[in-house]
Amino acid sequence: MEQALLLITIGVLFLGGLLADKIGHLTRLPRVTMLLLLGLLVGPSGLDLLPQAATDLFEPISVVALTMVAFLLGGELTRDNLSRHGRAISAISLCIVVGTTGIVWAGLSLLGLDPALALLLGAIATATDPAAISDVIRQSGIRNGFTETLNGIVAIDDVWGLLMFSVCLALIDQSGGWAAPLLGAGRDIGGAVLLGICVGVPSAYLTGRLKEGEPLQTEAIGVVFVTAGLGIWLEVSFLVAGMTAGALIANLARHHAHAFHEIEYIEWPFMLLFFLLAGASLELDALRTLGWISLAYAGLRIAARLASGLFGAWIGGVPRAEASHYGPALLPQAGVAVGMALVAAEAFPDWAATIMTLTIAGTVFFEIVGPPVTLLALYQNARARRDRL
Repeated sequence: MEQALLLITIGVLFLGGLLADKIGHLTRLPRVTMLLLLGLLVGPSGLDLLPQAATDLFEPISVVALTMVAFLLGGELTRDNLSRHGRAISAISLCIVVGTTGIVWAGLSLLGLDPALALLLGAIATATDPAAISDVIRQSGIRNGFTETLNGIVAIDDVWGLLMFSVCLALIDQSGGWAAPLLGAGRDIGGAVLLGICVGVPSAYLTGRLKEGEPLQTEAIGVVFVTAGLGIWLEVSFLVAGMTAGALIANLARHHAHAFHEIEYIEWPFMLLFFLLAGASLELDALRTLGWISLAYAGLRIAARLASGLFGAWIGGVPRAEASHYGPALLPQAGVAVGMALVAAEAFPDWAATIMTLTIAGTVFFEIVGPPVTLLALYQNARARRDRL
């Protein structure tokens, strides 16, 4: 009976996701937002209609979906793309991370929060949601220098964010010495890069050889699942591993035009379930628990994104007409932030409730509000480009 209920639930979720996707097209809202809202409606914070077996699928589904996203984003880091947009990608991503940490820390400290706690929250605020941003770009159908740069930023900014978080954790937590947090981040990121190399190099050589032309769909699925599984088994970032492997395949493969092009054809069912179940996992109560602190955190993160994106675009030599669009486009926030919060809560039990509640509240807000703002930024940038022609 439980198996039958699970299969029925998955079928209904797919059909409901199809309806949400259609509504998104009619209302010009991102389908990500519609799927999250539908998941919120049927989840524990709404009507609580999902069986436990369905919610238990969230973790494995999210790992596979995010690894696919990481592969595709890594595929954007080609030599050609980096030669044209590398300066902007590096400048904006670094400025976003440093600026978000600094502005959120300073603002929360001035409002009376413990400066050490504010610093941790500032580092957590650097995380973005690559899945939501990449899907909004794909849904918009816009492909230009702005979207290429944005994909490059999203591919690497969480790496800088994890490093920033580790540095802040080391500054505050002296009980285990400076080395522990930094070594942990080095192992997570360095191990993931090494895993990506071990997967990416042989995959780049083999892909397209089994059958002339594009890679086989089973080939693409196999590499994604192996990368995700090894990342979990080795306890390293499967996101960084997937991004590294995708970048290597895109740059080294010579037997087809598009590295793992088949992933784009199989990604959507996984992404649909991922966003629906992510919406079901959102906790609306978190938005009310901390009151003004939640509002201050959200406001400061928005201000930090806008200011840092503008400053990074100026350093990166981005045309003035589109410099203001990067900050708003990078508002969505999700899983990496919650992962950082769990680590911080474990290190500082006295602050655990505040850290987790504020991070979850921020995730709820930015997951729902962020994608429409990203889509608006894409349209405004496309319009600005047309006006310049």
